[in-house]
Amino acid sequence: MSKARAVEISAFGAPEVMKVTTSALAAPGPGEAQLRQTAIGFNYIDVYQRSGIYPLPLPTGLGFEAAGTVEAVGPDVTAVKVGDRVAYMNAGVGAYADRRNVPADKLVVLPPDISDEAAAALLFKGMTAQYLIRKTHPVQAGELILVHSAAGGVGQILTRWAKALGATVVGTAGSAAKCEIARRAGCDIAIDYSREDWPEAFLAATGGRKARVVYDAVGKDTLLKSLDCAAPFGLVVSYGAASGPAPAISPDLLNKKGCLFLTRPSVFPHNADPETFRANAADLFAAISTGKVTIDIGARFTLDDIASAHQAAESRATTGAILITP
Repeated sequence: MSKARAVEISAFGAPEVMKVTTSALAAPGPGEAQLRQTAIGFNYIDVYQRSGIYPLPLPTGLGFEAAGTVEAVGPDVTAVKVGDRVAYMNAGVGAYADRRNVPADKLVVLPPDISDEAAAALLFKGMTAQYLIRKTHPVQAGELILVHSAAGGVGQILTRWAKALGATVVGTAGSAAKCEIARRAGCDIAIDYSREDWPEAFLAATGGRKARVVYDAVGKDTLLKSLDCAAPFGLVVSYGAASGPAPAISPDLLNKKGCLFLTRPSVFPHNADPETFRANAADLFAAISTGKVTIDIGARFTLDDIASAHQAAESRATTGAILITP
C-alpha cells in the first residue's frame, strides 16, 4: 500500500491551520486512477475554503487542480493508462497532495508540448477563460470587449486570447500598478475601477463606443456600472464576486439599459460531461501551443511551505500564478 502526504485542515482559520499529514493510500477502486502528482495549482477559492468563507465539512483537504503521472488504475478504467501524464481541475478537493486517487473520468491526458507545470497552473483558470470566450460569448475579430480584473489570472488569459482573436480589449484593475500589468497582458486600454467615475473614463477612452460583452469577475463593486458599458443588445457576464456577491438586478433595468442580456455561468457545469471536458481542454491546449494563451508563474512553494503560499496570495505579494510542488 502506498503512502500519501497531503495538506489537511481540521478547523477554519489562518494559513497555519493547514497541516501536512501522511497516511496510507489504498489501491484505486473501480473507475479510479492513482496519481503521483508533480505540480499543484493554487486558486483563490482555496483561501476562501481554508478560512471558512466557503466552508467544507471538516476535516478536509484543499486544492482543485494538479498534474502528474498515472501510477495505477482501478477496474473498468479505459480513459487513461499507467504512465500517462494527466491533469484535472474538478476531481474533488484534495489536490494539495503528492499522491491521490481520483475519478479517471475527471482526467485529461496532456499533449507532449504541455508541461506538468503549465497544466497545473493553467487548467482551472484557462478552462474558465475557454468557456467565457468560446461558449458564453464567442469573441469575434473587431469586437470591443470589457474585461474586469484584467490583471488577475483569468483576466490575463481572457485578454491575451481575445486579442489573438482580433478583439479590442479594455481592461479594468483595482490600482494603477495592476493597470500596468493589464496593459502588459495586452489590454489596449486599462482603467482603474477603484475610481468612482470609471465608466465615464471607459467611454472617454473608447470615444463613446460600448462593449459587445462585459466579463465581470468583481461583482458587488462593478456590476451595476457594467450595465452602462454594454452596447445595446450586449451581454454582461457575471462570473465572479471578488468584491462580494453581485446585487440583484430587475429585468426592467436590463431593458432600460439597452435590452441587455445578463448571465451568471461557472466553469464546472460547462465541463461536467467527460467528453466535453476533454474537448474543451484540447481547445485550451491548442491555444497554449500556438501562443494565444501563456502563463506567468510568479512564485513556487512546496507542500511543506503551504502556509507561506497562502500568506503571499492574501497579501498580494506575488504576481502571476502560484505553483505548489510536492
